[in-house]
Amino acid sequence: MPLESFEIVRVLLLSSLAFVVAFIWAPVLTRVLNKWKVAKAIRPVADAPVFAKLHAKKQGTPTMGGILIWVTVLFLAVFLSAIVPYLPVDSMFARLNFLSRSQTLLPLGALVASAIVGFVDDYFNARGIGPKGGGLRMRHRLFIYTAIAVIGAWWFSYKLDWDLLHIPFFGDFNIGLWYIPFFIFVIVATSFSVNETDGLDGLAGGTLLMSFGAFAIIAFAQGKYDLAVFCGVILGALLAFLWFNIHPAKFFMGDTGAMSLGVTLGIVAMLTNAALLLPVIGFVFLIESLSVLIQVSWRKIFKKKLFQSSPFHHHLEAVGWPEPQIVMRLWVVSMVTAAIGVSLALLDALL
Repeated sequence: MPLESFEIVRVLLLSSLAFVVAFIWAPVLTRVLNKWKVAKAIRPVADAPVFAKLHAKKQGTPTMGGILIWVTVLFLAVFLSAIVPYLPVDSMFARLNFLSRSQTLLPLGALVASAIVGFVDDYFNARGIGPKGGGLRMRHRLFIYTAIAVIGAWWFSYKLDWDLLHIPFFGDFNIGLWYIPFFIFVIVATSFSVNETDGLDGLAGGTLLMSFGAFAIIAFAQGKYDLAVFCGVILGALLAFLWFNIHPAKFFMGDTGAMSLGVTLGIVAMLTNAALLLPVIGFVFLIESLSVLIQVSWRKIFKKKLFQSSPFHHHLEAVGWPEPQIVMRLWVVSMVTAAIGVSLALLDALL
């Protein structure tokens, strides 16, 4: 079988396997989350009157559903890597392993590390620990995002000896030490944006699905097959998560999912040298985070709100859009912008 044909099979097979594995143990996770009573605390009316009114009915729904995604990815990566020494070198099953130092070790490590931090934040939120019983403050989250990004930047600079920035249609540029702050900015901005998008049933999961799908194609086109498989495995686990997260959600993604997947998406964008296409591919994330920043700035300058609520999806709720309609329309936007991003990446490679 030609190499590329086998790699296509590998991506599709392991994506499907991730879906099956996640789907099988999702009911167990649901029971555990319900038993632990780790429900997301809805912000009080005094702090967010519009949000509290719109989401009062969701009080009591378990959070931490993102565990389903990152545990499945971690399990498959470790399991397939562990069985390789016991298989013939030329065995097809031995070639299914996608854990490699140059392509997937860093994003997998960042996925798990940030997921654990997000897990702690979700636990604090569910138990009413922290400022106003809402878990970590945003500035604390941003500090943690930055710490993880610094480690990633160090890995790129000193382990991979990488300081190359690709500007689509203009070429590659060595930016030296400037690569480190650029890397940190991309990771922090992406993780913040994904976290802000996680607010409606299926919204973050569906938009992440489009983004990781786009980067799977880009990675595959670059010959980074292990990274393409890694994105595919995340896709499969995300699909299983969405089965239980679409309206009305059985559980929410939580910071353990949104934080980890946001950080990982940013790292994948850097590994494919397509970070400047991330605002196109993840256009919904960009709009959501900008709406928060604009709302905060507007209130400080003009002493009133621009949007009825932020992020933007809550504003759409406030003006009367039904939740499933908001989610599916933003999914459609994500599909289109992801397709545009992939097209630009492939066209750039041809020129």
